[in-house]
Amino acid sequence: MARKQRIVHTTDFSGASRAAFATAVGLARASGGELIICHVLAPFETPLIGGHLAPEAYASVRALTRRNASRRLAALVARARRAGARARGALVEGLPSEGIARVARAERADVVVMGTHGHTWLGRLFLGSVAQRVLTTSTVPVLTVRPARRAPSKAAA
Repeated sequence: MARKQRIVHTTDFSGASRAAFATAVGLARASGGELIICHVLAPFETPLIGGHLAPEAYASVRALTRRNASRRLAALVARARRAGARARGALVEGLPSEGIARVARAERADVVVMGTHGHTWLGRLFLGSVAQRVLTTSTVPVLTVRPARRAPSKAAA
């Protein structure tokens, strides 16, 4: 029998995270371990002319963002539980790769499961990659899962 594992699944709620979510749920069920579904609220800058937003408005936007993320995270936890996994959520703030590392350390994770957006090397060069930063800095194994490729439509052919 496999050892119970503590699995951290990171999500940005994108399509790229869906396949990784399914993999993480499967690992948690197979090992009888615990799944910690983690979302990192990244700092944001205001795209306003002059770059200023009143502190009250910033706090309001930040609170709305946090509530939305909490709701989406709770929905994923419920979905994982319905699929038979022991699961809970972790909502943290900071830079994504640093937040993921913090949660993995604090939870004493055995593995981090995360999706990739499948950027080419050129895309990573210009855009960076959270997955790449986690892979190179993590102290625990990281399993990256690419999103499923869709078959080209007949219209595209």
